[in-house]
Amino acid sequence: MSLGFKNSLFFGQFNTVQLGSSKSRSQKHRILSIEPVRTSVLDGYIVPINIKGKIDNLGKVKLNKDFVLRSKSVLTVDKDVDVDGNGELGRESSNYDAIVIGSGIGGLVAATQLAVKGAKVLVLEKYVIPGGSSGYYERDGYTFDVGSSVMFGFSDKGNLNLITRALAAVGCEMEVIPDPTTVHFHLPNDLSVQVHREYIDFISELAAKFPHEKDGILKFYGECWKIFNALNSLELKSLEEPIYLFGQFFQKPLECLTLAYYLPQNAGDIARKYMKDPQLLSFIDAECFIVSTVNALQTPMINAAMVLCDRHFGGINYPVGGVGGIAKSLSKGLVDQGSEILYRANVTNIILEHGKAVGVRLSDGREFFGKTIISNATRWDTFGKLLKGETLPKEEENFQKVYVKAPSFLSIHMGVKAEVLPPDTDCHHFVLEDDWARLEEPYGSIFLSIPTVLDSSLAPEGHHILHIFTTSSIEDWEGLSTKDYEAKKKVVADEIISRLEKKLFPGIRSSIAFMEVGSPKTHRRYLARDKGTYGPMPRRTPKGLLGMPFNTTAVDGLYCVGDSCFPGQGVIAVAFSGVTCAHRVAADIGIEKRSPVLDAALLRLLGWLRTLA
Repeated sequence: MSLGFKNSLFFGQFNTVQLGSSKSRSQKHRILSIEPVRTSVLDGYIVPINIKGKIDNLGKVKLNKDFVLRSKSVLTVDKDVDVDGNGELGRESSNYDAIVIGSGIGGLVAATQLAVKGAKVLVLEKYVIPGGSSGYYERDGYTFDVGSSVMFGFSDKGNLNLITRALAAVGCEMEVIPDPTTVHFHLPNDLSVQVHREYIDFISELAAKFPHEKDGILKFYGECWKIFNALNSLELKSLEEPIYLFGQFFQKPLECLTLAYYLPQNAGDIARKYMKDPQLLSFIDAECFIVSTVNALQTPMINAAMVLCDRHFGGINYPVGGVGGIAKSLSKGLVDQGSEILYRANVTNIILEHGKAVGVRLSDGREFFGKTIISNATRWDTFGKLLKGETLPKEEENFQKVYVKAPSFLSIHMGVKAEVLPPDTDCHHFVLEDDWARLEEPYGSIFLSIPTVLDSSLAPEGHHILHIFTTSSIEDWEGLSTKDYEAKKKVVADEIISRLEKKLFPGIRSSIAFMEVGSPKTHRRYLARDKGTYGPMPRRTPKGLLGMPFNTTAVDGLYCVGDSCFPGQGVIAVAFSGVTCAHRVAADIGIEKRSPVLDAALLRLLGWLRTLA
C-alpha cells in the first residue's frame, strides 16, 4: 500500500477501459460512532484509543457527533469524459501561474492548493478522466478502482487527513464508509493477523500471537506514534521554504527535533532494537512491504510511522461510489476556482528558454506557457522523456544512483457471485502462504481488495468486486506476440486465482462472472509511467528519507510532485507532496512570503544532506 497507499501495493490497471453513465448512488452510509479522546494503559504503555473532530476549511477542529463527507458536486459522464473540464483552450496560452502535467492525486492537490491561493492553474491530462492510479473504470455494471481501495488521509481530524483537507479547500466533501479492518494478513506458518481499526485491538491481537515479544511490540509501535504525533501536530507546508520551516521550529522545537532524529532511520533497524523473534520481524517486513514494496530494513521510519498510525488515528475510510470520486471532486473544485483542466492533452516536451522551464508542448503541436511547470510524471519520465536531449542535472544523477524504479504490478479485476464469500469477509487481504523469502519476489505476495464489502453499489446485485494485484516486472512481459501475451496473462491469473481459492475462498473460480487482467505494460500504457513503475525503490539500504528529492529541481521554474518526491509512495505521501509543492511554488510566484537569501541557503543545505544518503 506507495505510503499510506497508493500504498505501493494498492495499485493496478487493466487492458481496456469503457466509460459510461455513472449509476445513481442511493445507499446512505454514516461513519461508525467515534468516542471522544481517551487513552488506555496497556502494561504501562499509554496508547491512543480514538479521537473525534471535524476540520473546517481553515483547519480548525470542531467536535461533531457524526462524520459524513458529502460531495457538493455530483459528476456525471458526458460521452467519454466524465468530469467537467475545458474542452478547448487557445492554441497558445501564456497567462498561467502554473501548468501541471498529469492529474494524479499529487498533481491535483498541488493544482487545487494553488488555485485557492489565487493562482491561475492549467492541468494537462493525457487520459479522458483524472486520477491516474487513483482513477476508476466501469464495465458490465461494475465500478472498479484502478488502484488502491485503502484510503489513508481521509478522516475528520488531525493534520495528516490530507485528502479531506484538499477536498474541503475547494468546497467539496465526500461521504465515506469506515473500514473496521485495514488489512487481514495470511502469512507462512498459518500466521493470521487482522489490523483492526482500533489500535488497542490490533496490539492485543499481535501480542497474543507473540506473547514473548509483547514489550518489544509496544516499544516499536510506540516509536511510530512519536513520529506520527510530531507530524500530526505541525502545519504541513514545504520543507524547502525557510520562513515556514524556521517558524515551525520556534513554535514546536521538540516535534521538529523528533522528526530530524528519525529522518535518516529505517523501520527495520528500530524494530530489531526491540524484537528478536524472526517470524515477528518478518511480519514487520510485510507491514512495510505494503507501504513501500521493500522490506522494513529499506523502509524509512517516517514513511512507516505515517501509515502504521494513521490507520488507527483517522482510520481507513472508503469514499461512497469509489475512489475515482476523489479525483473527480478535486477536478471539479479546480474548475470552480477559475482554473482549468484539459483532457486528451499528451505532454511530450517541457519547453526551456535560457535554461528556465516556461511551457509545454503537446503531441498535437499545441503549446502552453506559464510562470512555472509542475510535473506529476515520475522523475524518470520528467528528465528522461519530457526533457529529452537535455543534460541530466547532477542531483538527478545522484537520485538515480540511490534509487531504482520500483516494480509494476499484475492486476486482476473480477466480478464474482456474492455467495462465494463468507458474510464476515474483510475488505483487504494480504496473502503470502508458505515462504517468507518470497515476500519481495515477483508474484510472491498477493494483495486483494473487495470494496463491495463496504459499498455494495459498486457491483450488480448479488455480486462482489475482487481487485487482485501482485508485483511484476515489465521485462517479464516484453518480446511476446499478442497471442503469447494474452496466453501468459491467462496462465499467471489462473495461478493467482488458484492460490486464493486454496487459501481463502474455496469455489471462487466457478463463481467468476467477469474478469480482466492487466500487466505492467497496461500500467505503462494508461498511466504513462516508465516501465509501469510505482515510484522509487532504494538500490541498497537507504538512510531513511535523506536521499529523497523535494519539489524543486535543478531546472529553474520546474517542480516535481508525486511518488518520486519526498516523502515517497502512498496516498498520504503524494498528497503531502502536492501540498508542499503548492506552498513552494506560491512563494516563488509571489503569492506567499519568501526570502531569496534564506531560500538559496536552505536549498544548498538540503542538497548537501541528500548527498549523505
